Amino acid sequence: MGFVAEFKAFALKGNVLDMAVGVIIGGAFGKIVDSMISDIIMPVVGKVVGDVDFKNLYFPLSDAVKSGLGLEDARKAGAVLAWGNFVTVSINFLILAFVLFLVIKAFNEAKRRFEAAPVAAPALPPPPTKDQVLLAEIRDLLRSR
Repeated sequence: MGFVAEFKAFALKGNVLDMAVGVIIGGAFGKIVDSMISDIIMPVVGKVVGDVDFKNLYFPLSDAVKSGLGLEDARKAGAVLAWGNFVTVSINFLILAFVLFLVIKAFNEAKRRFEAAPVAAPALPPPPTKDQVLLAEIRDLLRSR
């Protein structure tokens, strides 16, 4: 099989298309969860903690970093340990993992129910009545003469 034909057979398999759709939807879903964390959850948590922006929380690791700088300016000035950003990304991961867990759990439950559902057997024709059997015997006798 030639290279082009082999690639065509690979690319047109249903699993590859399903995987591509999954990656695209997963990327979009990741952006939604990231926005939910950055724009909704972390500002509320920051407000509860005391008007704190978690993305700008860091420990300076260099004497050149002055206190009160935003994270980007502090990084330009020297080494920093950006623990606030790490907390935000970690919460993002936990929420995303939990939502994926719920989706997979629902899928497995639906699959289990589908597999447990009884499959209707094909309807068999009813057995012939005594009259039908007798008529078939008469027909066969007449054919044999």
